[in-house]
Amino acid sequence: MSTLADLQQRFQQSILLDHPTPGLFAAEGAVLAGGMSVYLQAYRARLTAALADNFLVLQRALGDDAFAVLAHAYIDAHPSHFRSIRWYGHRLVEFLAAAPERLPHPALLDLARMDWAMRTAFDAADATTLTADDLAALQLQDWPQRRFTPLPSLQMIDLTWCVEPIWKALDADAAATSEEPQPSVHVLLIWRPTLDCCWRSSDTCEAAALRALTLGASFADCCTVIAESGVPEPAQTAAGFLQRWIAEGLLAKD
Repeated sequence: MSTLADLQQRFQQSILLDHPTPGLFAAEGAVLAGGMSVYLQAYRARLTAALADNFLVLQRALGDDAFAVLAHAYIDAHPSHFRSIRWYGHRLVEFLAAAPERLPHPALLDLARMDWAMRTAFDAADATTLTADDLAALQLQDWPQRRFTPLPSLQMIDLTWCVEPIWKALDADAAATSEEPQPSVHVLLIWRPTLDCCWRSSDTCEAAALRALTLGASFADCCTVIAESGVPEPAQTAAGFLQRWIAEGLLAKD
């Protein structure tokens, strides 16, 4: 006789594998076994809805039917293992990058990247932003070793297409249309200083400096990174970056 724990495990596997385990409902007969399809369909429908919520713009770009096909393929490859369904889809970008033929246009992969980064930034921990007054209080001798910390919400994603106008249009209106995206290799910054997310593109020099900050680099280290990119006045450039980052609310107060 099966224990309750064994039955629960077999039931779970039936849901995850999308078909009832043989003999699971042997005692109850075909009526209850047929009812298993209700749970199978509900499970996949809930995960598909979670993916559509986490990748809203990608879903709107593809349309309901095409997105459902994509979602079912992803569910088969990556069943949910999270206690919170909010994080379901964390490997969808990786899944699509490994099989780009699943998308009708390569720029849609960048839409997926932007979707996930926006949700991640929105759900990140809050932090008080660094202000110009905080910077003015810094002593001259402390500048070289001073470390500046980006907000916890900062996301830096490498894009190969200019998808921001399409993303913005579809995020605001599911029926929106726009011109076909053009190839454009760049870094997109996404962060949340208050309640709403901000985003803009970044050049390679600024992106390198920001990535250095996320790894704990000091102001002097950032100047070195900037100098290595070929900029003739690294300290002045770094100071300009800092002013912009503070004005945009991109850095966290210690």
